[in-house]
Amino acid sequence: MANSAAYSVGIDLGTTNSAIAYVDLTSEEPSPIEVMPVPQLVNPSEVAALLLLPSFLYVAGAFDFPADSLALPWHDDDSTRRWVVGELARQRGAENPSRLVASAKSWLSHGGVNRTSAILPFGAPDDVDKLSPVTASAQYLRHLRHAWDARFAGGTPTAPLDRQDVLITVPASFDEEARELTLRAAAEAGLARVTLLEEPQAALYAWIDSAGDRWRHRLRVGDLLLVVDIGGGTTDFSLILVSERDGDLALERVAIGDHILLGGDNMDLALARVAQQRLEADGHRIDRWQLQALWHQCRVAKEALFARPHERTHPITVLGRGTRLIGGTIRTELRRDDLNQVLVDGFFPIVGAEEMPARRRQMGLQELGLPYAADPAVTRHLAGFLTRQAGGPSGAAVRRGPSGLACPTHVLFNGGMMKAGPLGARMIDVLSGWLAHEGFAPLDAAHVLDAPDLDHAVARGAAYYGRARASGRGVRIRSGASRSYYVGIESAMPTVPGFAAPLKALCVVPFGMEEGTSAPITGRDFGLAVGAPAEFRFLTSTIRKSDAPGMIIEDWGEDLEELSPLEVTLGADDGASVAAISAHEIVPVTLESRVTEIGTLELWCNAKDGDQRWKLELNIRHNEDVGTDDVRA
Repeated sequence: MANSAAYSVGIDLGTTNSAIAYVDLTSEEPSPIEVMPVPQLVNPSEVAALLLLPSFLYVAGAFDFPADSLALPWHDDDSTRRWVVGELARQRGAENPSRLVASAKSWLSHGGVNRTSAILPFGAPDDVDKLSPVTASAQYLRHLRHAWDARFAGGTPTAPLDRQDVLITVPASFDEEARELTLRAAAEAGLARVTLLEEPQAALYAWIDSAGDRWRHRLRVGDLLLVVDIGGGTTDFSLILVSERDGDLALERVAIGDHILLGGDNMDLALARVAQQRLEADGHRIDRWQLQALWHQCRVAKEALFARPHERTHPITVLGRGTRLIGGTIRTELRRDDLNQVLVDGFFPIVGAEEMPARRRQMGLQELGLPYAADPAVTRHLAGFLTRQAGGPSGAAVRRGPSGLACPTHVLFNGGMMKAGPLGARMIDVLSGWLAHEGFAPLDAAHVLDAPDLDHAVARGAAYYGRARASGRGVRIRSGASRSYYVGIESAMPTVPGFAAPLKALCVVPFGMEEGTSAPITGRDFGLAVGAPAEFRFLTSTIRKSDAPGMIIEDWGEDLEELSPLEVTLGADDGASVAAISAHEIVPVTLESRVTEIGTLELWCNAKDGDQRWKLELNIRHNEDVGTDDVRA
């Protein structure tokens, strides 16, 4: 990343809201981190600068808005398209959800669909112009880029966003496909110089920045920090160990949880079902699109009730259906008791640490959609996460109880859902019960880190990290690869009718492998299929942390999770090597993995004879035949 950037810019590309924060890199004295208001449409022909950009996109119909009412304070290359981003999109989408793109970030991580195809709004009628999850994410980033440039690119010297040190945050549980697709969305938005940063780490950086030197007095060597990040679409768990390096405190991310599609969206839908039952009890029949509208209305009502504890109810309205209700609305209410019963008890039940998340029984036929978690209990998912954690990549051991449960000493909450005090209080109660059972003291207020400004903590933390990286000063969390990665190797065994050759898993990237480093797979050669279509299979694990590059696993059970397979045709260079490839479909190669500076993974296949090389990127599912220098997985 070039040091000529004037600003370190952190972008929280959230499921429900996005935010942008920045810090001046040119000042001799440390500058405070600022949150940038984002101009956006709040009503037709009305622009306001808000501190959050709602991550919603409304595909406007021909008669949805008056002509020329969607203009923004900048020229946009896509201004001919009737796409609305931000607050107005959220408002109008609540009234007409069939045209609303929501949860694009969750779709970006869904390997069961083609995320570069126009599929959103999912299930919308054919007359609605659809976008891909990548394009929708690019639209949010493009809006932020235009907003930044309108503020900073007109001065002397100019500071357009594409020349700054930009850090975009992603869930720690994002696999490499979702991370690379995020980078593709950034490139489509005109941001080619981007680094990805895990959201729980960014949240901790924000806390460190707000605490100043006090953070060294709050934590000590051996402490284990649990980051609980519950946003609009996902639940993320991370463990960060406090260790010592060169006589000073150091931080090491030692574990991340699975990618759990469980968050505010699920909770809002649960409340919408309660509202639906009340309306149907009053004689109203609620169809699919009315339920979508209730979903969005309940999100607003939930936020209002949590923000104003003295209020007992909040009104809910939705457009009616049928000839008697054309142009009319039907009404119900959301009650505070609903929040306690549905959200606190339903999503954060008091459970034992031995209670694991329930698994969904697979139906023969299923409706396509997001793969939401089968078990809505966040506390059971946390129990599963803490139960299976071992030491970090440095070999340091985490604090454990007699049962083997990883026992945190501190908790940091992040994500919009954790602004609700009752949810955090229930989490602490449950954790304290587990710790007491393991023989440790329960958590109290001193062990809950006072998270600053949950709406903007991630963006602020990303800007802090960019400043620390550029200046060489400040705290940096040791992390590296968030999981171990493997490539499938077909066994060299005789063919048996009716049985495929056994597949072995070769570790190519160990957990914690640092950015900008390489790992040659020494002592073994492999055969690479070239000149014809071939399938490559990749696997990953957040559990196996001691596997070294070159280790082969034959029986992995549930420790490894397979990613989407890739079928490509590897080509050859011009000249004499083409004849060699034609004569031998299997080329002997050595392997070398690399974690790039921006956090993506590459696997290089180096021919034993000659200087040919093929690169496989363990991130994007790519369906086209490509050349020797641009093979992507």
